[in-house]
Amino acid sequence: MEFDVVVIGGGLAGLSCAIRLAEQGKRCGVVSAGQGALFFSSGSLDLLSRLPDGTPVTAPLEALGELARQAPRHPYSILGADTVAALARDSQALLARCGIPLFGRGAQNHYRITPLGTRRATWLSPEDIPVTELGQTLPWEKVLVAGIEGFLDFEPHLVAGSLATEQGIETGAAYVHLPALDPLRNNPSEFRAVNIARVLDIAKNTQALAEELNRLAGDAQCIILPACIGLDGPGPLEQLRAAVGRPVRLLPTLPPSLLGLRIFQALRQRFCRLGGVFMPGDRVLKAEFDGRRIAGVYTRSHTDIMLRAQQVVLAGGSFFSNGLMADRDRIYEPVFGADVWGHADRGEWGRAGFFEPQPYLQFGVKTDHRLRALLNNEPVENLYAVGAVLGGYDPLQQGCGAGVSLISALHAAQRIALSLKETA
Repeated sequence: MEFDVVVIGGGLAGLSCAIRLAEQGKRCGVVSAGQGALFFSSGSLDLLSRLPDGTPVTAPLEALGELARQAPRHPYSILGADTVAALARDSQALLARCGIPLFGRGAQNHYRITPLGTRRATWLSPEDIPVTELGQTLPWEKVLVAGIEGFLDFEPHLVAGSLATEQGIETGAAYVHLPALDPLRNNPSEFRAVNIARVLDIAKNTQALAEELNRLAGDAQCIILPACIGLDGPGPLEQLRAAVGRPVRLLPTLPPSLLGLRIFQALRQRFCRLGGVFMPGDRVLKAEFDGRRIAGVYTRSHTDIMLRAQQVVLAGGSFFSNGLMADRDRIYEPVFGADVWGHADRGEWGRAGFFEPQPYLQFGVKTDHRLRALLNNEPVENLYAVGAVLGGYDPLQQGCGAGVSLISALHAAQRIALSLKETA
């Protein structure tokens, strides 16, 4: 099979890179081993929330200079502040072309309301999530937080209490009971957000939910629900809002996350509409080299049929998705054997405190300034590393995982497009 570009990994980084290349007419294949981090995400995307020394960040683009001083191996530091700023704007434009409505801008973070009712700084949030600008509160004086009876992944009284304390607004909490959900409720292992949404998205059940919410809401100006409606599109939520006659906002739940899943679906659909080839449930096992270049890769499903490509993008994620692996003595990248930032002493891989920054989160593939992966300290000419497989940053402590995925992906797409143009 012949491609201009093969992308290894079907998450945020891999699909974003593939979409940008497909938009430019390149034939792209994406090999996706399984569910990526989007299935477990809140749906909000972070650019930079905290510096390595713990300093909170309100204006991510203004903080890039200090970030480079504290963390010179961070992908943002490698690319440079001007490049990061330009690609942050390009990322928002790409997501908009995919039909993903988001609130936010790179110049300043905003607060999203978390599933605990607290606030967390972020870059972009789905429009269905309750958000505020920094220094502001929610625009309603009275809010109802409604849970679903028997659904253990969302606690409305906890959310309501936090909102009342942090936002200074009047809040109520209640549980919705709908007979249509009884078959799921009787099987706790199936009573999850995505399965609930499949039931609530049926028009008659959406109407029944609206009637129950109207009974419970009283004079509440806004209703907050767990994200259990609108799995395949905005239609059911729009129907619900029209029926209750007031704003309805959603909070993410435990995985699988409906809000993250919707982003993944929108990205995949955009890629496939552009003519891309998406290969789910497959895994790249090994690569064939031609000197300092990758000639192609072999996958589990295609066995001895090599996927040939002029350019290859490594976007397989970190330890979570086996893009990086560890044994007792080393951290390694399993497909190409690329050089990896790490620590020779296993005792230095982690810290005892659960909430301490963990060193292993900064382990990852080494690259040159163009994000080409290094092998024996030399760049592989046509292999780019993007997203969570990169080293030099802590996506959790620094709040930059999604930003690194998008910006590194679009940078790689730019470099690849120039390279393919030069060889055409």
